[in-house]
Amino acid sequence: MIGDNPAYKRVMLKLSGEILMGKETFGIDQGVVETVAAEVRDVVALGIQLGIVIGGGNIFRGMAASARGMDRTSADYMGMLATVINSLALQSALERAGVPTRVQTAIEMREVAEPFIQRRAIRHLEKGRVVIFAAGTGNPYFTTDTAAALRAVEIRADVLLKATKVDGVYDRDPVCFPDAVMYDKINYTDVLTKNLKVMDAAAISLCRDNGLPLIVFNLQKAGNIKRVICGGNVGTKVGGEKP
Repeated sequence: MIGDNPAYKRVMLKLSGEILMGKETFGIDQGVVETVAAEVRDVVALGIQLGIVIGGGNIFRGMAASARGMDRTSADYMGMLATVINSLALQSALERAGVPTRVQTAIEMREVAEPFIQRRAIRHLEKGRVVIFAAGTGNPYFTTDTAAALRAVEIRADVLLKATKVDGVYDRDPVCFPDAVMYDKINYTDVLTKNLKVMDAAAISLCRDNGLPLIVFNLQKAGNIKRVICGGNVGTKVGGEKP
């Protein structure tokens, strides 16, 4: 049974693009998008102010293309555009679910989305609109994890939630090592020194330096977004150090 007493007021949710593929090998599984939209609708109904950052790995991965010889800057910009496609797909599903939503992009493309403006984003949140932040930070060489941490700090979020395909943060890759041990809690410094690959180092440092808590949890378990936001014992809580 999930309670309806939120532990947070303003939340940043980071979704990987790969999650939107579902069981497909490429692109967007509309059923998965609709499921995510329904879970978001349930938490917005609690009065949560919600921002979302989505990766683009289901469509294009800049680092992978760079490794195959493409110019890294060009590849990263292509990856940013992939995040815009995912953001528009989620916006459409949320609007159909009755959730007012705005997409703001770090790269200006006024025909499809608003440019990112911090004060406008906060105002949307205060009015009960979900804000999806697309196109990363607008700069190459930065991941969408870093974009999520940056936007979370900019909108003064209470917590950053990273939705993944595993239950939390492990001492090693649970896919390769069945005996991997999951942490209930861990601080940012240990994440960095143990090289746990929760997020990239820039994102982790940004969270640590600004005292932003991070919770890593499994999105594939129905209702987990609501459980985490309502303070349930879900996933791994990262943080605790004073900035």
